[in-house]
Amino acid sequence: MSAGPERPSAWFTWHAGVIRPQSRVLDLACGRGRHAIAAASLGAAVTAVDADAERIAAGQRLARTLPIEWVCADLRTFPFPPRAFDVVMVFNYLDRSRMPELRETVRPRGYLLCETFLEAQREHGWGPTSDDHLLKPGELLELVEPFEVILAREALDFVGGRPMAVASILAFRPGQGCVSRGSRHKRHVARGDSRQLAAPWAFSASGAPR
Repeated sequence: MSAGPERPSAWFTWHAGVIRPQSRVLDLACGRGRHAIAAASLGAAVTAVDADAERIAAGQRLARTLPIEWVCADLRTFPFPPRAFDVVMVFNYLDRSRMPELRETVRPRGYLLCETFLEAQREHGWGPTSDDHLLKPGELLELVEPFEVILAREALDFVGGRPMAVASILAFRPGQGCVSRGSRHKRHVARGDSRQLAAPWAFSASGAPR
């Protein structure tokens, strides 16, 4: 019997409520598609992009008939259509130079859902080691500006028993006529062991996701 899709990140699971039926979702650097498959299972139309053809093929087998468009492309040059997606997901991938384009591909009143490694990951003996692929403390907050930060964390998480030093964020792109920064969505930043965030929405503002 073939293995099923890998379990999505806890950060995805906590915030899956922003993905609605018929939402258009981009999963950048999708790998074998664990987040793309989870989003499509919620009724979203997903575009899943990765540079590794073998991982794309594995994702296609796992997804079966789910509504996912699989794209094998160079992530450094893949074109991001402007204002095309209700939710953009980026997990365990970092390209600082493309963040302005990535923000622009989110529709007004859409969401950016990101999680990737911090520099502290070097201490745990696995994962990326280059400065190009590791975030500095507080850097992810800067990379998503001027979006409204709904919730962010820097934490030591555990996946399959392995420690992951990660920065995670859920950010909102206001639509035309929305109130100014800070009044609709209040910034909440948590640092420390992720086990302290068992009920993350307890930290969100009253103007929470639609």
